[in-house]
Amino acid sequence: MQKNAVAPKNALGKPSIGRMLNQNKVLILMCMPAIVFFFVFSYLPMPGAYIAFTNFQYNKGIFASPFVGLKNFQFLFISGQLGLLLKNTVLYNLAFIVLGNVVQLAFAILLNEVANKGYKKTAQSIMFLPYFISDVLVSLLVYNLINYDYGFISHLVRTLGGEMPKVYQNADAWPYIIVMVNLWKSTGYGTVVYFAAITGMDSSMMEAAQIDGANAWQRIRYITLPTLKPTVIILFLFAIGGILKGNFGLFYNLVGNNSMLFKTTDIIETYVYRSMMNSFNFSQSSAVGLFQSVVGFFIVLGANAFVKHLDPDYALF
Repeated sequence: MQKNAVAPKNALGKPSIGRMLNQNKVLILMCMPAIVFFFVFSYLPMPGAYIAFTNFQYNKGIFASPFVGLKNFQFLFISGQLGLLLKNTVLYNLAFIVLGNVVQLAFAILLNEVANKGYKKTAQSIMFLPYFISDVLVSLLVYNLINYDYGFISHLVRTLGGEMPKVYQNADAWPYIIVMVNLWKSTGYGTVVYFAAITGMDSSMMEAAQIDGANAWQRIRYITLPTLKPTVIILFLFAIGGILKGNFGLFYNLVGNNSMLFKTTDIIETYVYRSMMNSFNFSQSSAVGLFQSVVGFFIVLGANAFVKHLDPDYALF
């Protein structure tokens, strides 16, 4: 009688790494493009962060340039703008994360309730299109809508007998404009992510709920939303790590160098770009980027620890 082969085990009684790699070789092969991408673009450049602690000189390179310690990090702190930049960056990202996920989740649930498959596919495609539009074209579209002299909305308001405010001179209006533009661009992508999670649900639960007489709202509340909870938490933890990093392309193209709007639109990336545009000081800009990454790393650790305290099953690690 042939005996089943026993997997080699290490001293702790667990299957060996080689055995585990062999058993999951197909999954590992599928993950290889993502592994190579992050290794090349995220891990290999890590030693280059040393530039943040040097007075970078082109002829000497990164590691031969003079070491200056934390001098480059003083750039933001002595500028007098750090409080405003942090406030704007964090508040915008919180609005993007919270409102974005709520809207995306709502649209995904609504799409799931639609019975017509053709409409679902068409709606997803139309919603996804703004995600591929460049920020330059988005800024041009916004300008042609709200420009005081030639904008479509301005013309419509004057035609109806109203008076269009000069939006490009009113800093208080721009938080709403930027948040709405970001929602318009990102909703389609996020909706597809949540919709994919919904379609992966066990359909037998929905069928059983319908047989038991549950209406659409009850199915959403007691089946769909609890099932999506892990996805929501994971996406939130990923997003909160970049809470100090703003969407430079969106902000700079919408606002540009209009100093009248900086009070409510200036974020860390746009301020650093304007400050370094003429000096090309890579060391100081690298220091700012490292500062954002380190703070974001600890924020993710804290958020993950909080989630792990509430429910360990939903934590990243």
